[in-house]
Amino acid sequence: MTEARTPTPGFLVWRLSMKWRVAVDRAVAPLGLTHAQYSVLSSLYGMVGAGERPSQRRLADHTGLEPIYISKLVRALEAAGLVERTADPADTRVMRLALTDAGTDVAERAIALVRELQDELTAPLGGVQGGRTRNLMRELEALLAAPSPPSKTGDDQ
Repeated sequence: MTEARTPTPGFLVWRLSMKWRVAVDRAVAPLGLTHAQYSVLSSLYGMVGAGERPSQRRLADHTGLEPIYISKLVRALEAAGLVERTADPADTRVMRLALTDAGTDVAERAIALVRELQDELTAPLGGVQGGRTRNLMRELEALLAAPSPPSKTGDDQ
């Protein structure tokens, strides 16, 4: 007989991230977006709103996604008419990103949908503004701020 094991923090974070991803995928699908595309579009919306014209690399750093994946996502969003890519005049290897008018419209609609969803998903903790949710966010931010452990394969050397 196998005894039940207590789930690890990593397993719980993974399961929660998958639950969240599926929920966001469903919420933004009517807008023609996937969760990954939403993450790029909403991040770009926030960065542009803060006066930035980020590069693809800067967007990758901001989202935590690999640069090659950002490139594929941005190309799909560009093909959909939501994002514009232009070469940086100072370094033509760098692609600067901006939202089109349609991209801004879709981003605003998607952000509104996901904000509503976030309140539903955090309802067991008192909603987005609940104290337990704010505590969870602080704890998650602390984990994200910690440096990643070095690779044990020797690839870092």
